[in-house]
Amino acid sequence: MKIPIPDEVLPAERLGHVHFIGIGGAGLSGIARIMLARGIEVSGSDANDSPTLEALRALGARCHVGHVAEQVRGADTVVASTAVREDNPEVLEAQRLGLRLWPRSAAVESVMRGRRALAVAGTHGKTTTTSLLTVALQHCGADPSFAIGGELNAAGTNAHDGAGEYFVIEADESDGAFLVYSPFAAVVTNVEADHLDNWGTEEAYRGAFADFLERIDPAGFLVTCVDDPGAAELGAIARRRGLRVIGVGEASTADLRATDLSFEGSTSTFTVTRDGQTLGQVRLQIPGRHYVLDALVALACGLELGFAFDDFAEGLGAFTGTRRRMEHKGTEAGVRVYDSYAHHPGEIAADLAAARSVAGDGRLLVIFQPHMVSRTKIFGTQMGEALGAADAVVVMDIYLAREAAEPGVTAEIVSAAVPLAPENVVFEPVWDKAADHVLRWARPGDMVITLGAGHVTRLGPEILSALAGS
Repeated sequence: MKIPIPDEVLPAERLGHVHFIGIGGAGLSGIARIMLARGIEVSGSDANDSPTLEALRALGARCHVGHVAEQVRGADTVVASTAVREDNPEVLEAQRLGLRLWPRSAAVESVMRGRRALAVAGTHGKTTTTSLLTVALQHCGADPSFAIGGELNAAGTNAHDGAGEYFVIEADESDGAFLVYSPFAAVVTNVEADHLDNWGTEEAYRGAFADFLERIDPAGFLVTCVDDPGAAELGAIARRRGLRVIGVGEASTADLRATDLSFEGSTSTFTVTRDGQTLGQVRLQIPGRHYVLDALVALACGLELGFAFDDFAEGLGAFTGTRRRMEHKGTEAGVRVYDSYAHHPGEIAADLAAARSVAGDGRLLVIFQPHMVSRTKIFGTQMGEALGAADAVVVMDIYLAREAAEPGVTAEIVSAAVPLAPENVVFEPVWDKAADHVLRWARPGDMVITLGAGHVTRLGPEILSALAGS
């Protein structure tokens, strides 16, 4: 549901007892962690119990399973996930009681008050870039606060209330959340049409990014990737408005440029130049050109904030990844299994390109689950075309998320567009049968990737278990 932005966003310390509807999600759980660290009373509810709820309980939150009206009583502020429906009993009760009812974006802005916010936006790469920037700042001793849409592998958490002056935030455009934030500086990785279920048209989607520029502190700056046409155009708009812009990329027009890119196994190495001068080399523990560009925009932000190249580059090299972003789940019987959140055609293409360097001489086997009916209807054919970079593909049916099924729109739109031999493409709508196809294909040396923003992630452990028993 859409909840109006309040006319005044109060600092978190003035919100009283805060209750989160959908507290187990990546967005709300992070805000709850930060509020708990600041001594704010927190409660919440979610449809299912989970390790996230257990972790929040350990930190002092009262977490309920299921949504019941009585659970909001005693709260002063209620924060609801965008996935919550308007007829949710806790939402209705909060409205009946006249409680302060906020969307996630307002709660994020409230916890960022008093800090210098560094907002990471873009169609793709937000989670990884936010994570890279956070880890590098930590390595440099900055101790930033952060809220990320995924868990850092090393820290095992998606949020932290740091003692430093910076707050690194993954600025989500899907529901317009980033238009509520007031960052000192911002990063835009790329701009490519998505979330048209909310924005309606590509023009409106791109227009939201232009509006986002108005939120950036005039004394701050913007980092964009000049290799991406949408981000490059946004950088040009920002310059015309008088904002300081740092363009990064492989292109010769970049202010901060990556050259001599090299990929070996799960590592990426590149040289960084600025104004024709070589600053040094960066070696990442994650594979792929798209991750090089994510690291480069994070580096540009760090350099602009005054951190030394060598220290920041070392911090980027210490980053070990984020859950569900090309995450290695394990290896059994010589078969490597990875999991990735990629669900947009551009993300699928980028991850499969990176996977090729990891797979080496092995084949690339993919199980893909499309995310949302509206996205599949618009981009399904492009998803299938991108999956053609694999050697064999299983396409599961659509993960509906917050949408209802639509007659005539199934994942067959995707599978029909995969440009592989028919025997190497399977549309499998039955959950229990999806892994069987990969297990039938897999042999030592192969690499399996589960792709998608839904619960396809659960199949990786099942595949590994089956391989171990074979």
